[in-house]
Amino acid sequence: MEWGNYSMYADFLLLGLFSDNDFPWLLFALILFVFVISIASNTIMIILIHIDSRLHTPMYYLLSQLSLMDILYISTIVPKMLVDQILGQRAISFAGCTAQHFLYLTLAGAEFFLLGLMSYDRYVAICNPLRYPVLMSRKVCMLIVLAAWLGGSIDGFLLTPVTMQFPFCASREINHFFCEVPALLKLSCTDTSTYETAMYVCCIMMLLIPFSVISASYTRILITVYRMSEAEGRRKAVATCSSHMVVVSLFYGAAMYTYVLPHSYHTPEKDKAVSAFYTILTPLLNPLIYSLRNKDVTGSLQKALGKCLSSGSVSTF
Repeated sequence: MEWGNYSMYADFLLLGLFSDNDFPWLLFALILFVFVISIASNTIMIILIHIDSRLHTPMYYLLSQLSLMDILYISTIVPKMLVDQILGQRAISFAGCTAQHFLYLTLAGAEFFLLGLMSYDRYVAICNPLRYPVLMSRKVCMLIVLAAWLGGSIDGFLLTPVTMQFPFCASREINHFFCEVPALLKLSCTDTSTYETAMYVCCIMMLLIPFSVISASYTRILITVYRMSEAEGRRKAVATCSSHMVVVSLFYGAAMYTYVLPHSYHTPEKDKAVSAFYTILTPLLNPLIYSLRNKDVTGSLQKALGKCLSSGSVSTF
């Protein structure tokens, strides 16, 4: 398919996180460090939740799904960045860009919905503790996870074909480090304002629905916590919920900037910095926030490390 002198299926050129970088090896080492730590910490979370029976609860099952999403999420973008950085070849094929675009939208959407539904788990645990085993049964947990993945997949299947069917021309240089929607639309030869408006409404809905669930859940939680007579119970409830609110604030805040704020607030440099935050740093921060603020996870980690050290000591004799 041709549009003027431009082929719709030609390769794109990713300009990278920093267009002019005097220290490419330093940037490579930094991104690689963040990537390795993120993959390792999220993998450790999944393993701990799987092997420790004390963590076989709905909350930790949902956390393991969050860690899985983060692993896939950062793996969709960072390996390509690292290869480009070390080889200096920033080209990405049309098919590769389409695949990256679809996976990014699917995983980001799934995480949006999962974070929203996780607030329901906290609401039930604090406001209806006696009914928690029923309201958060294994079947309900499976439905929550399925709904999150399904919601993300719908987002990817709806937006990817429409975005990639536009004829792209100009220099085909994407002023970004991955195939994100706003950066791609800037290369289109046609008027994309109608699609951008539809996408804006879609993003508002994707943010509004989970945010409404979170707001309603935490309003009830705050009321319940305020009425608690025991200081210890109040402290534990606040500690449990604060980790989730920190993660929600980081992820939703960055997404709102990218997809909700008007164009007048955006510059390519700001867009890339915010995108780097929620695509590279958030998968690193999520397991750290939940593990460092959670005695069950730190206790499980210490127990696992103790077993490894003791087995290592025994094997040396």
